Amino acid sequence: MEHFSELAEKRRSHRKFADERLTEEQIQSLLDVALMAPTSKGLHSYSFCVVENPEKLTALSQCKDMGSQFVSGAPCAIVVMADPEISDVWIEDSSTAAMSILYQSEALGLGACWVQVRNRKDSEGRDSEAVVRGILSLPENLRVVCFLAIGHKGMERKGQNMEKISALKADKVIRM
Repeated sequence: MEHFSELAEKRRSHRKFADERLTEEQIQSLLDVALMAPTSKGLHSYSFCVVENPEKLTALSQCKDMGSQFVSGAPCAIVVMADPEISDVWIEDSSTAAMSILYQSEALGLGACWVQVRNRKDSEGRDSEAVVRGILSLPENLRVVCFLAIGHKGMERKGQNMEKISALKADKVIRM
C-alpha cells in the first residue's frame, strides 16, 4: 500500500484516455471513497451521477466554453452535486468527495481530471450548471459543483516536481 504522500506526488490531471471501459468494481471503488469523504456534521449533502453513455459524455464535453472538450474521449464521468438545503458548506463537502475520487483514481492506476462547472458558462453564455442539469435531467435541488472525467490513462505524466513544491513552501507557507 502506498503512503498518501506518494499517491499525492504521482497524481496528475489526465485528459487523454485509452479506449477501455472502467469495470463495475472500479466505479464502485470510486463511489465508496466519495461516500466516505468527510462532511460537515456528517450530513452528506453530496450526490453523484455516473455517466458512461458516449452521447451524454460528448454533450457534457460542450458544457463549458473551454476546458471540457476532452471529456468526449473519456469512458466515464462522475458528476459531483450537492443539496444546499442540507448543508451550508455543500461546496466544501462535495469538493472533498471529488478529491477523494481523484486520489482513488490514481490508486487504481486510472487517470482523472476535474472539470469545474459551478460559476462557468458555455460557448453561448449559458450557465454550465444548467446545461449539465439539462443533459442529465438532474433534480433542481442539486447544485452541480464539477464532474470528473475518469479512464485508463492514455499517456503517462511525470509526477509532481518536488523541487518546485519545496520552493513553493517559501512563498505559500506561513509558520508562527
